[in-house]
Amino acid sequence: MRNRIGKAFFLGLCLTVLSGPGFAAPDIGSADRVVIEKARRQMTLFSGDHQIARYYVALGQQPVGKKRCQGDLRTPEGTYSISGRKPNSDFYRALRISYPSEDDVARAREVGCDPGGDIMIHGLRPGSRENLRKHLLTDWTHGCVAVTNDEIEQIWAMVPDGTPVDIRP
Repeated sequence: MRNRIGKAFFLGLCLTVLSGPGFAAPDIGSADRVVIEKARRQMTLFSGDHQIARYYVALGQQPVGKKRCQGDLRTPEGTYSISGRKPNSDFYRALRISYPSEDDVARAREVGCDPGGDIMIHGLRPGSRENLRKHLLTDWTHGCVAVTNDEIEQIWAMVPDGTPVDIRP
């Protein structure tokens, strides 16, 4: 009985998150800007001034504040761009973000550490229902921005390399 209630709650949560206000399937089109709002756990794709898609995201395990050092589990804040693609990522597909910027490198030097790198927008590890549950309920990455595998497919198709990415607190 308890297991069924848990499954029903999880299914309801999934449906609410995936179909709730503002989290809709994208229009067909190409994005020219990506805005990630860490506090709201959302990523919005824009074409001009028009929103073409919005997604719920999971962030680094320590989501508050700017990323300073490799291993701090924070998602960076600032203006970056999509600098490449990783079709065979450990987390399904991934779009590389151009972190670290010159400012990020200088900030890390001030505190005597390496700023790290390999910050990406990526999907989930393939093959496990636990990954979706974890994604919906917690920030779990090491500093990346995670979406579901279906969502990364959409984002992969709509966001070309070079697209600006604004990551806000």
